[in-house]
Amino acid sequence: MAGRDIAKTAEALDATDELRALRDEFHLQPGIIYMDGNSLGLASKLAERSLEEMLDAWKRLGIDGWLQGEHPWYHLAEKLGAMTAPFLGALPEEVVIAGSTSANLHQLLATFFKPDGKRTKLLIEEAAFPTDAYIAKSHLALHGLSPAEHLVVVPSAGGTHLDEAKIIAAMSDEIAIAILPVALYRTAQILSVRKLTAEAHARGMMVCFDGCHSVGAMEHSFHDDGVDMGGFCTYKYLNGGPGASGGLFVHEKHLGRAPGLPGWFSSAKDKQFDMSNAFTPAAEAGAYQIGTPNIFRMAPLIGAFELVQNAGLKNIRAKSLALTAFMIELIDSELGGLGFSIGTPRADEQRGGHVALRHAEAARICKALKKRGVIPDFRPPDIIRLSPSPYYTSFAEVAETIAIVRDIAERQTYLEFPNQRDVVA
Repeated sequence: MAGRDIAKTAEALDATDELRALRDEFHLQPGIIYMDGNSLGLASKLAERSLEEMLDAWKRLGIDGWLQGEHPWYHLAEKLGAMTAPFLGALPEEVVIAGSTSANLHQLLATFFKPDGKRTKLLIEEAAFPTDAYIAKSHLALHGLSPAEHLVVVPSAGGTHLDEAKIIAAMSDEIAIAILPVALYRTAQILSVRKLTAEAHARGMMVCFDGCHSVGAMEHSFHDDGVDMGGFCTYKYLNGGPGASGGLFVHEKHLGRAPGLPGWFSSAKDKQFDMSNAFTPAAEAGAYQIGTPNIFRMAPLIGAFELVQNAGLKNIRAKSLALTAFMIELIDSELGGLGFSIGTPRADEQRGGHVALRHAEAARICKALKKRGVIPDFRPPDIIRLSPSPYYTSFAEVAETIAIVRDIAERQTYLEFPNQRDVVA
């Protein structure tokens, strides 16, 4: 595709983009093309507003902020859970915003992993984000079980692609819970949640889905699919801010199960201030909170979630697919013969919100891109993750990004950088 044709195509796509006005809702920096929203979404004006409102409530109300003001803190975790529920295809009572992804996965396994008889094993996949493996191993050890014997790891193709048939084949009658991603963090490959859940249930096991790399970028149907439990973060595609509180999902059929790691905020709200040593858990997903919610980690989520509600996930997903399809088209036409390949599935139904661009010099190319004003990230061994955000990325920026990648590769300007990754990338 000739340069002029690329520019015209990008201009036409931007002109018909129904979400283009969303760019004005974000704090975009001049001269920067931000392609790392799959790691940390940018700050929106709505999120900034809700954070400032919460700070103002603290200043004006002091301790009365727990029960007064526009967003009383006492019920904020449940309120945000109800706002998030449609993003997961869940009922309001099935979702709560609390803790972090890791803390929530610990809570879910502490609650639902009860080794019994033959079912003493956990299943994960080789391409999982490391925290999933750390947590699974720790719960096996807490039950006196050897991770070497009781953790079933489904192999992947080079840590970048999962064969669903292999996952299903590994679902033996010794597995208690399968922990799987909705989208792989390296390549954005999407797994069939409904199919894998049905296969797990047919074999008598529970299934937990990690939605960190999918929630906010695409529609889900956790309730109707029968997913038992799941966790997700809010600082990627939901643009909630660095370290924003995580979320967890528990299907209504399991609500009422006492939390494995109870805390004061696990209590039923009408019993919590009885100050009794007799624990009465909440009837909804709020039971799986533990400690006092971090209000300032949750505050930006009010505005961030409003933005997603206003845009509509169907529209967000459509633009995301259009952006990544355009990027893949340009990679094919512009980067041939330069050592690049695409690690992300091309089929829309299998592709999440970013494109995994592979190259032997990926770490150096990422550094060169940052010097040129493009913010990507690197995942070992050879992946440049480029995430054009449906909230604030233009098609023209996609075209410019690939043009810069081509220039860096053709002139090999990446060689001026050390062949090592940044601590945060």
